[in-house]
Amino acid sequence: MFSSLKHPARRKILRMLSEKPMSFSRMLEELGVSSSNLTYHLESLGELLSKNEKGDYKLSTFGEASVSTMRIVEEAPAVRSTQRWSLSLRWKTLFVALLVGVVVFAGISIVQLNSLNQLSSDHQALESKYNQLLSWSAGTDDALRFLRDVVQVDVSHYDATLLSNSVESRADLGGVIEQILRYSLTSSDSKFDVVFRFRNNQLSRYQVILVEGSPIYSTAQPYDVLGSATGVLQRLASYEDASYLANMSRVLASLNTAENAEITNGNTKLNVSLSGSEAEVLWLYTENGVEFSPKSLSLIYEDGVLKELTDGWFLFKIGSTQVQVTNEQAIGIARNAAQGFTWTADGQVVSTFTIMDKPVSAIFHPTQRDQPLTLEPFWQVTLYLDKTYPDGVNRLIVGIWADTGKVRDIKTSSG
Repeated sequence: MFSSLKHPARRKILRMLSEKPMSFSRMLEELGVSSSNLTYHLESLGELLSKNEKGDYKLSTFGEASVSTMRIVEEAPAVRSTQRWSLSLRWKTLFVALLVGVVVFAGISIVQLNSLNQLSSDHQALESKYNQLLSWSAGTDDALRFLRDVVQVDVSHYDATLLSNSVESRADLGGVIEQILRYSLTSSDSKFDVVFRFRNNQLSRYQVILVEGSPIYSTAQPYDVLGSATGVLQRLASYEDASYLANMSRVLASLNTAENAEITNGNTKLNVSLSGSEAEVLWLYTENGVEFSPKSLSLIYEDGVLKELTDGWFLFKIGSTQVQVTNEQAIGIARNAAQGFTWTADGQVVSTFTIMDKPVSAIFHPTQRDQPLTLEPFWQVTLYLDKTYPDGVNRLIVGIWADTGKVRDIKTSSG
C-alpha cells in the first residue's frame, strides 16, 4: 500500500476513483498523461483497484482503506517548533516503524467503522464483502505456498502482482464457494501469469501462462515426466493432506519408463499420454468399468514445465455405477427424442429440420443429477443438421442418463 502511495499521480488516481468509477480513457483525459504511463501506474496500484461489471476501474476494499489512510496523513495539521532536533538512526527506524503501524491500524479501523455504520441497512452486502476479504487473504497465502512448496518456484526472484480476484457461490455445484486468483510474476529473466482456482478453500486448478522465459525453480527439476509427476504428488500430499494422493503415488510408481500407458489399481485408473513436447498424467476414478472423469487429477506438461494441474477428486462423490444404455442405444434414443423438438427464433417456432445420419457423436461424461456433487452415468449425444437453421442452429445436443435411458434435455447449438 505504501509503495503505491509514493507517487503523486497514483494518489490522484485513488482520489478520483474514491468519488466514482472511471474508464481508462476518462482517466487519461483527466490526468493528461500517456497511455503507457497510466498503464504503469494502474499496474503499480495492484490490489488497491478492481473493475465493475462495465469494465470501469474502482477502488477495492484495500483501496478504500488506502484513501482513508492517505486523507488522514494529508489533513494532519502542521506542528511548528522553535527548536531544531534530530534522532539517531536507531530511533528514526523505531519511529518510522511505529508510524507505519499506527497508519495501517488507522486504515483498518476506518474500514471496520464504515462497515459497522452500514450494518443495519446493508447487512448482506457487508457479510459478503467481509467473507471475500477473508478469502482473499487465505487464497493469497495458499497460492504462494503452492508455488513455493509444490511447484518449487523460487518466489524470491519475482515481483508478484495480483491481476484479479473473484469469489462466487456456484449454484450449479451445490453452493460451492469458488475463488479464482490471477497473478503476474516478473523477474529479470522470465515472466509468467499463474491462475489459481480454489473450491471450498481447496486447490482445484493451477495454470501457467508463459510470457517470457521459463520459471526459476528453487531446486533442479527432473527432466522426465514420471520423475516430475512423482515429486509433485509427494509435495501435493504435504500441501493438501489428501488421502487419495497416496494411492495415486503407488499406481504411478508401478511404471518404470515414461511412455504411453494405462494401468488400473482398484478404483484408480492411470493414463499417461506423451506426444512430442506435451505430456499428460491423468488419474481417473473408475468403478464397475465406468470411468467418472470429473473425479480425477490431471497433470499437463509442456517442454518439461507443469502447465496445468486440475483436481476434481476431492470434490465429487459417486452415485449410480450401472450403465444400462450403450453408445448406439444412446444415439437411437436421442434421434427419437429430437423428432418432436422445436425452438423459437425471432418469434417464429422452428419445427421442421433434417437430422443427418453422419456425423454423430456420443460422449460418456458422468454428471450431477439430483444430489449436488454426486456423479451419475450420462451420455451427451450430438446430432448434426443438414444445414444452418434460424438462430444459427446446425446441431442438437441431447443429454441422456446412461443408467435409466431417460432424456434429461435437448439444446440447440451453433458453430
